[in-house]
Amino acid sequence: MRDLIIVSSVSDDPFAIDISHMCGQIEDMADLISLKVYANTEFCPRYLSDEHDMEHIGRTLEGKTVVICSAATNHTRGSLVARTLILARAAKDNGARKVILVEPDLFFSAQDRGPFRGEDEELRPTEDLKKFDGQAFTARLYAELLKTSGVDAVITVHNHSAKVQKLFSRTFGGEFYNLIPNEVYADYIRYSDLINPGKDGENLVLCAPDKGALPFVNQVQESLGLSKVSRVIMQKSRAGERQVSMTLSPESDIGLKDLEGKDVIVLDDMVRTGSTIMECCRRLHEGHPRRICFAVTHFYASPEGRENLNSHDLDEILTLNTIPSILNRDTQGRLRKKMVVLKIEKWIARFLLQHLGRDASKFNRDFYSVDMSSKNPRWRPGPGR
Repeated sequence: MRDLIIVSSVSDDPFAIDISHMCGQIEDMADLISLKVYANTEFCPRYLSDEHDMEHIGRTLEGKTVVICSAATNHTRGSLVARTLILARAAKDNGARKVILVEPDLFFSAQDRGPFRGEDEELRPTEDLKKFDGQAFTARLYAELLKTSGVDAVITVHNHSAKVQKLFSRTFGGEFYNLIPNEVYADYIRYSDLINPGKDGENLVLCAPDKGALPFVNQVQESLGLSKVSRVIMQKSRAGERQVSMTLSPESDIGLKDLEGKDVIVLDDMVRTGSTIMECCRRLHEGHPRRICFAVTHFYASPEGRENLNSHDLDEILTLNTIPSILNRDTQGRLRKKMVVLKIEKWIARFLLQHLGRDASKFNRDFYSVDMSSKNPRWRPGPGR
């Protein structure tokens, strides 16, 4: 595996360390790269080489693929971006054949529009343009900066914006990979005791809290492979930044009255304040389901979100560690009793190995890990406890 080097912009980053281990990297990252910071706080990393080798100066990474893993840590996202750009440039300046960025929660991609009409914009009304007056189109800027620094491919997880996906795909010549975790959720839903789907899924309902979540719901439904799973699709309207109302979409397979005694899983890509999801759960609760769970890819923990999601209308939360801080019990706070985190390092490592044409068969069945607090009623002690 010496032609593949996996590093991180932060020392002792457990997400990056796990991916490197899953990909078979034996060396410790500290033996591959020095993440030096000058006294003036400037970042100056160095890919380590044989100090006696005077023949390959500037070519020590020749023919190698460098993978930079970047997950949100205690560093600011701005700081992590700067570190990624310098790591990529250092790799290319020292002969790397290819540089791949693995960033599960794509930074600076929420701002996917600007105050102008350009090639990435549809013809938008003046009122819509005004919303972004004075702001930067950060998603486009970030893509351009990554490309300029030397990044050749970007791997991320469940980015919500079709515009961002199109922009990054064009910038990286098609080497933008937006991994959708439908198989991860489907596997856990089917083979854990989270819910009781029934023999053919007749007891399971998947809910899209808005039309934007429907493609993800459909993908999870297909991955489940259960013929009788139903869908509920909600329509939302906003009366203010924190005020949301929900109505049942006519596209729903069943009505709210048909939820009685069934298990419902609401699916979405991200949650910040939880106000939309809890309004959705409140409406679903009117149908008297047995259990309501929420599966969300990117969990932005906040005091407001923890308070909202603590409602009795929601029984359990299923999320990924795309934002690794969610593994911290203090970050989970009062939600630890209803939260399950599916760790996706194996899943990403499998894709990375397949992308590089390597054997990833060891992850055919074992492709994620489960992290759950002992406060969760479904928690069971492992061997030796």
